[in-house]
Amino acid sequence: MAAAALLRGAAPGRGGPALCWWLRAAPRCRLAHSFRSPGGDPTAAATWACFRLDGRTLLRVRGPDAAPFLLGLLTNELPLPGPAALGAPPVARAGYAHFLNVQGRTLYDVILYGSHHCWSHWHLVLSSVLISRLSVMFMPGQGRDSLQPGVSLAQLLGTWIPETSARLQEHSEEVSGFLLECDSSVQGALQKHLALYRIRRKVTVEPHPELRVWAVLPSSPEACGNAPLQESAGAAAILIRDPRTARMGWRLLTQDEGPALVSGGRLGDLWDYHQHRYLQGVPEGVGDLPPGVALPLESNLAFMNGVSFTKGCYIGQELTARTHHMGVIRKRLFPVRFLDPVPASGITPGATVLTASGQTVGKFRAGQGNVGLALLWSEKIKGPLHIRASEGAQVALAASVPDWWPTVSK
Repeated sequence: MAAAALLRGAAPGRGGPALCWWLRAAPRCRLAHSFRSPGGDPTAAATWACFRLDGRTLLRVRGPDAAPFLLGLLTNELPLPGPAALGAPPVARAGYAHFLNVQGRTLYDVILYGSHHCWSHWHLVLSSVLISRLSVMFMPGQGRDSLQPGVSLAQLLGTWIPETSARLQEHSEEVSGFLLECDSSVQGALQKHLALYRIRRKVTVEPHPELRVWAVLPSSPEACGNAPLQESAGAAAILIRDPRTARMGWRLLTQDEGPALVSGGRLGDLWDYHQHRYLQGVPEGVGDLPPGVALPLESNLAFMNGVSFTKGCYIGQELTARTHHMGVIRKRLFPVRFLDPVPASGITPGATVLTASGQTVGKFRAGQGNVGLALLWSEKIKGPLHIRASEGAQVALAASVPDWWPTVSK
C-alpha cells in the first residue's frame, strides 16, 4: 500500500508521481549533504582551502572497449565503481597511474575517475525499469506483470531481472568510460598517444572541458587525515579523496566554483597548493616528471598507490617489474628545502646537487620558492648538500623523507 500511495503522488504539489520526483532530486540532495560535516551544522564545519588547478585538465575515454584499452597502457588497475546501497548509484572511485613508453620511462601522470555519466545513466536506466514495472504491478488487469491471484512477487521479480540486465547491457556502450586528469600542457600529446594504440578498439577519446579540476585541502594540513567531507559523485560534481596520499586532501571536479560547493570553503592561493605539494614530496605534471626521463619507481609511484604488480601486461611493464622484484631502488625523488636565499633567476632544473666534498648526489628536478624536488641517491642525503646556481653562488639545501612514506623506505 505504501508503494501504491507513493506512485499515486503521495508528496503533494510535486506534479506527477512522487517516486519520479525523488529519483530526479536524490542525486542533488546527496551531493549537497555530502559536502558538509556529518553533524549538519555549517558553522561547525572545518575551513577548507579550494585551489583551482588550471594547469590540470580532463580527457574522457569512453566506449565498450575503454576498460581493456586503458588496462593495456596504465601502470595501475582501473578505479571501478564500488558497492553501494540498494537504489543508489555505485560509489565513486579514483586511482593514480602513469603512462610509460616502451623503455619503461614515464610519459604522463594521470588521476583516473570512473565517468560520472556512467553512474548517472546507470541510475536512470534502473529507475525507469523499476517505475514501469511497479506502476503496472499495482494496477490490476493492466498486463502480465500486474498482481494476479496465485502469482507471487518473487515470480514477478524473476521476469524483471533479465529485462533490467538487458537494458543495462543495451546502454553499456554509451556510458562506459573514465575521466583522465592530466597536465593541461600535454593534453594534445596524451590524446595522440592514446590514438596511436587505439587501432580498431571501440573507444572514443575527447577533451572534457565541462568539468574543472580543484584541489581541496584543510586549512590545517595536520587535519587532512580526519577530514569530515564525504565522497560523492553526481552529474555536476565529483568529490573524492586524492588517491595518491591522504596528505593531498581531496579532488573536486565541478562545473561551478569550488568554494561555493564546500561548506566553509574559501578560494586558496595556487602558490600555497604547490608549496604544500612539494613539502609532501608529491610530483605532478611534466615539470616534476619530464616525459621520457623520469622512472616510475624512482618517482615514488609505488608509495603513491600508482602501480599494480599483479595486473596484466602494459606498455613499459618489463623494466618496472624487474626493478621492483630486484628490490633495490638507489635513487628517489626527495622533497628539498633551500637553506640559503635562492637567486632571483631561480634554480635551473637539472642542476647538480653536491656534497660538501663536491661528490655528485643527484639532480634538482623542479621547485617553487625555497622548496622543490630532487632526484637523489638515498644513501647520501643526510650530509650537507648544495647546488651551484647559474650566477655561481652556492645554495645550501636539505633533503627530507616524508612521514607518510612506508617505514621500510626511511
